[in-house]
Formats: sequence, C-alpha cells, structure tokens
Amino acid sequence: MVIPLFNCLSLTQAMFSSLQATLPAGLEYEIIFVDDGSTDGTRDWLAGLTASNGASSIRVLLNERNFGYAIGNNRGTAIACGDFLALLNNDLVLQPGWLEPMLDAHRSLGTQAGIIGNIQRDARTGKIDHTGIVINQNGKPVHDHELPTGFMGNPVRVRRVPAVTGACLLVHRDLWRELGGFDEGYVNGAEDVDLCFRARALGRSNAVALTSTVLHHISSSAGRKLRDEENSYRLVSRWRREFVLAADGPFREWSWDYFEKHLPDPRLANPALARHALFYALGLRRTPPPDAIAFIEERQAREFQRWESLFPGVRADSIGR
Repeated sequence: MVIPLFNCLSLTQAMFSSLQATLPAGLEYEIIFVDDGSTDGTRDWLAGLTASNGASSIRVLLNERNFGYAIGNNRGTAIACGDFLALLNNDLVLQPGWLEPMLDAHRSLGTQAGIIGNIQRDARTGKIDHTGIVINQNGKPVHDHELPTGFMGNPVRVRRVPAVTGACLLVHRDLWRELGGFDEGYVNGAEDVDLCFRARALGRSNAVALTSTVLHHISSSAGRKLRDEENSYRLVSRWRREFVLAADGPFREWSWDYFEKHLPDPRLANPALARHALFYALGLRRTPPPDAIAFIEERQAREFQRWESLFPGVRADSIGR
C-alpha cells in the first residue's frame, strides 16, 4: 500500500484506521507513507507511528519538499516489495471488503489485466463519484457516476473501462515497472488516466471491481485543482486519437439520436448511415458510424481552440517539463 501525504492529518489518521480495520486476515502487506513536505504535524505523527510499531510493516519516506502526486507515488512504489501495488489517497475511508474484489478482478482478467479501480462514493454525501473513467462528447476523460444497467441482478462483477482514478487503484508491480510509473510531467492531475492509456497501448484491460467500495473526501488537498487545465491540455494532446476511439458512450448516444431523428421520415436519412447507427446502438456492430467519430473530433477541436487561447504559444507536450 503506497499512501502519499500532504497535510490533512485528521483525514490521514481516519484513513489509516479504516485501512487497519479492513485488511483481510492473514494478508502479507506493507504500508508505505510518502510525506510530501507536510507542515501540520503529519511528520510528528508518522514518527510516533513508526516508533510504536517498531519493525512492523509500516515504512515512511520524507520528501524534502512538496513534489506532487506523481513523484510521491513513484518514490513510494520504488521501494515496495509486494507483487501488487495498491495506491491509496490519504482522504479515503476504506470500507469492509474493498480489497478482495479488486484482487479477484485482476485475477479474472488474467494476462490482460491492466489497472484495477473500484466504486467510490463522496464521503460527505454518499453519492457515487466514480464507477470508472469514460470519454465524453468533448473527447475528454470524465468520471462516470452510473452503475452498469442491470448490475444488481448480474453475476458479472467486473466492468471494463478506458481508465480508473488513482485515488484507489491496484496494479501488478511488473506492469507498473514496465509502464515506468506515473509521468511526472503532470502536476496533481491526469497522471492516472495517462497511466491507464499507456496500459491500454500494451493491450491491457483496465477495469472496475463493482463490489469494492470506498468513501472519498474528494479533492481535499490544498491546490488540488490549480493545474487542471494544463494537465488536461497535455493529456488530451498525447491521447487525442485514442480518446476519440474510446468514446463508446457518446458514439451510442449519437447513433440513437440519428436513428430516432429520422425514424418519422426515413427518406431524409442516409440509409447506409441509419443502418450503421442502429446496429451500433444495439451492439450489433463494433465500429461506430464515421459521422459519429467526426462529431466527437469536432467537439474535441473546440476544446483545443480554448486551450490554445489559454496558453498562447505553448506546446502541450512542453507543459510540466
């Protein structure tokens, strides 16, 4: 378990208590705290924690200053010894049985297994915040907030998704090392999506364990959102085409809309396009209609125009370097 820290001591303490209470009996594990320059008493608490636990499974790394999420996790995972890495935010409240379904999901995917996530609920409201990361109509990654249709009556407990959030993820150490960990050019955002798409590029499947749930105090760290636009610009620039091709939900919405729009008077429709749209919407064709792809590309292009106006003369791949 690798847990990066930056202040928020009370949340860290609550998260640690929930972690201790929910780890399966008999599990061999280590907990690696990586403190990123906290100034609120976190380091004193860590010193007391390691002193009271002696030579236990708790290890601590102290960064000399605040390096950010990617570097903190990369440093922590570099000294990890286990076959699996669980990356955990310090603002989680872990629920009983959160880990076992994630391990089961990884096992069920076999050699195709990529990055495994879970269901996350807002700790303040209880509302679902994450059932995976999908691509929206602007060709950008966003949290999905809906459970799969028919989930409650379906024995399948694994949902394949383009990406998962890094707030709580599981990855085999060999894959993590093959990917090189998080890209440190991102600053407190988008590292997780980039990691997942690099796993996809290797032919791996990212997935959500649908019976694993955690609570999350969302974006509790100070400054968490300060670099969102730069991170998004860099991320979408790198994976622009891949994001378009992964926009399954928007493709199906476009296909249904096209078919239903022309249903009253089919003479106004392109017959071949209408058939393609219907068959894709019903899941009978794997490739989306070309007009649906063009629609997402056009929406995505608008986002790039906005970013280019925000960062005139700045190349996206130079951000974070």
